[in-house]
Amino acid sequence: MEEIRIHGRGGQGSVTAAFLLAEAAFYDGKYAQAFPSFGVERRGAPVASFVRISDTPIRLREQIYHPDYVIIQDASLIPKVDVFSGIKKNTLIIINTEKSKKELLSKIDNKKISKNIFLLPATEIALKIIKKPIVNTIMIGAFVAVTNLINFDSLKRAIKERFPKEIAKQNIKAVEFAFKYMKKEIEFKPKIHEQMIENKERFAVSS
Repeated sequence: MEEIRIHGRGGQGSVTAAFLLAEAAFYDGKYAQAFPSFGVERRGAPVASFVRISDTPIRLREQIYHPDYVIIQDASLIPKVDVFSGIKKNTLIIINTEKSKKELLSKIDNKKISKNIFLLPATEIALKIIKKPIVNTIMIGAFVAVTNLINFDSLKRAIKERFPKEIAKQNIKAVEFAFKYMKKEIEFKPKIHEQMIENKERFAVSS
C-alpha cells in the first residue's frame, strides 16, 4: 500500500487533489481511499488531505502519519506547519515553489529530505494556463510524472469526469505541461527516478 499526504491551504483544492488521485487509481483497477484532515476547512488556513492506494482492499481508517509521498501545494507552509512530520528515509516530496532548491533547503531543518525533493513553479504554470492560482491538478500531474504510481491517462480521465468541459480542458492542458516539466526534471535525477520505479514494482509484488 502506498500512502500520500497533501498539504495546502483552504481554497487551494487539496481535498479535490486527493479525490482525483483516488479516482485515477480506481480507473487503473486499484483500491483507493481519499479523505481530508478533520476539522473545518477555512480559506487560507492550513489543511491536509490523504490518499491510500493498494492492490488489495484498504481497511485503515486513520490519517497518514508516515507518508511515502508528500505533496506541498504552498511552500509558505513550511516554516509554519510541520509538513515533513513522520517522513521516512525514502519519502518523496514535491513542492510548489519558484525558489531554488538551495534557497528552500536553507529554511528546512530536516536535511535528510534533500535528495528526495522535486520542485516546480506550479503557481506560475496555473496563472499562465488556467489564469487562476489553482495548483492542485498541476501538482498531482507532477506527482504522476515522478512516481509512475498512476497511469497518466487515468488522471486525465478523472479530471474530465469531475469538472465541467471547459474547466477540465484547461486543467488537462496544465497537467500535461506539469507532467512534461517533471519528466525533464527526472533526467537530472536518474537515481531518484530509478528508486521510484523500484518502489512501484515492490508495491505491485507486495500488495
